[in-house]
Amino acid sequence: MSENAGTAVGLLSYETLVHAVAGAMGSMTAMTVFFPLDTARIRLQVDENRKSRSTPVVLAEIAKEEGIMSLYRGWFPVISSLCCSNFVYFYTFNCLKRVMVTGKQQSKPSKDLAMGFISGAVNVLLTTPMWVVNTRLKLQGAKFRNEELHQTHYNGIFDAFSQIIAKEGVGTLWNGTLPSLVLVFNPAVQFMFYEAMKRRAGQGGRKISSVEIFLIGAIAKAIATSATYPLQTVQAILRFGQYKSQEKGGLVGSLRNVVDLLMDRIKKNGVIGLYKGLEAKLLQTVLTAALMFVVYEKIAAVTFKLMGLNKKLKH
Repeated sequence: MSENAGTAVGLLSYETLVHAVAGAMGSMTAMTVFFPLDTARIRLQVDENRKSRSTPVVLAEIAKEEGIMSLYRGWFPVISSLCCSNFVYFYTFNCLKRVMVTGKQQSKPSKDLAMGFISGAVNVLLTTPMWVVNTRLKLQGAKFRNEELHQTHYNGIFDAFSQIIAKEGVGTLWNGTLPSLVLVFNPAVQFMFYEAMKRRAGQGGRKISSVEIFLIGAIAKAIATSATYPLQTVQAILRFGQYKSQEKGGLVGSLRNVVDLLMDRIKKNGVIGLYKGLEAKLLQTVLTAALMFVVYEKIAAVTFKLMGLNKKLKH
């Protein structure tokens, strides 16, 4: 009984909360800095008829046609979703670490991967509705090259939620959940490589510099993003909600939608079409992840020091 109580207290500990808040703050800071790259990425993924493939050219086109501030369109809903998403992910990951990595033992890549998968699945199921809404708000007012895409008219986050539920049903808020669940492979692989490289860099009690944290975070995210990008494209299209599917709902229908979208992209643009926008995605996600880890590590370390915890993180 006391052991179970101790585990429960550990999961609800201040240390775990610090990790969650630091992760959320790190992701918000990094995304704000590199947000225009995310704008370019989602335009390239959703608007198939956009011919420009170079990120700087796409950014210049958007700024010229829609104004410089359009590069930050949808910033608040994205940041809100990202804050909740990373809070859930870091909280779950560090809760699992307290349970699965006990005493003075070090974690292993297999454990890091398992913790990443579980954390990602919990995150997807809890926060997908927010990402569906922010995808639509981010694309609202965009000038599409594809004439089949029509404009949406939402007055903020809450209005978007109410309109989607009223017109399309509650289930629409979980559009893209299947590819999102498959995509938990992305942060799982990212954290596996990040934790492994950080353990190696910190061998013998060596202090890891901010530059090293930045590079480790960048490499880990680049590997994960390149491996899963085609599914990220499918995820964005499904979240936008304008894909005309002939399939019924359910798991089988969702699987067929994913396969149909992948095959349709290949048919229209070749295999390279599955990677349209990858340059923008790599620039945005790699730089964002790298900066996020630097801010996360700094906030966590400073907070622990100020509170007198001085606990060395388990690696």
